[in-house]
Amino acid sequence: MIEYDPPLDPGIRRVVETLNAGGIATFESCEGGEGHAYAEPTVRFHGDRGEGFKALATAMQAGLPVSELRRVWPVNDGEPTGPWWELTFAPIPDSESSPHTPTVG
Repeated sequence: MIEYDPPLDPGIRRVVETLNAGGIATFESCEGGEGHAYAEPTVRFHGDRGEGFKALATAMQAGLPVSELRRVWPVNDGEPTGPWWELTFAPIPDSESSPHTPTVG
């Protein structure tokens, strides 16, 4: 099992491991909810136009509860950054809560 630093939120671990096993290089994740950086379980990853659809197919084939696929260009200090992809999910069953900032991985 891969060790992530900081550790993955328990409620997003399965998603990140599934995407990584499918060849998707994630760089940020959060199980979402109160006390977390995102309202819903979210995973961010880099890639070209096709990478988002590859991640979507990987997640759906694994039975993960995908809510949205997004291509985003956040604006930081008045300048657009990115783009990168985000997948969001309905709450993942059997997740534990542990509030902290997003996880790299």
